[in-house]
Order: sequence, then C-alpha cells, then structure tokens
Amino acid sequence: MSRPALGVAEIFRDRGPAWRQAHAGRVSPEQLKVMSAIERCRTAALGGHVARCEDCAYTTIAYNSCLMGKAGNGELAAT
Repeated sequence: MSRPALGVAEIFRDRGPAWRQAHAGRVSPEQLKVMSAIERCRTAALGGHVARCEDCAYTTIAYNSCLMGKAGNGELAAT
C-alpha cells in the first residue's frame, strides 16, 4: 500500500510556522510540542538508515518515525 502524497506532517512543515504565529498565545505548549514532533517525524532530524535491496542494489534512505520505540512503552506522551 502506498502512502498518500500529502499528509499532516507535510502540511505542518509547510504552513505550521505561519499558523503558530497567527495563533500565538492561543495554543497550549503541549499542542505545540505535538505539532513539532509531527513536523520532525520521518525526517533527518530523527535519524534513519540506508535500506538496500540485496537483489537489485536499489538504495534509499528510510527516516525514523516519531513513534519508533516510543509507542509501546508510553514515552510518546513524554516527548
């Protein structure tokens, strides 16, 4: 199954700074923290690894998700 061309993270990365400025003082620190985590999700900011096909040698960078290693042990809420 392919991923959608546009997701919440892309919208936040594109429009987030202007939205935060327009709504300054009306958004809680917790909401801003979640928004920031979503913006960093699957980017170089969280690291990643090189995925390479052993058959055809196709290589791509797979960036880590903001949920990797955190969803199962409750750390996501503390991020």
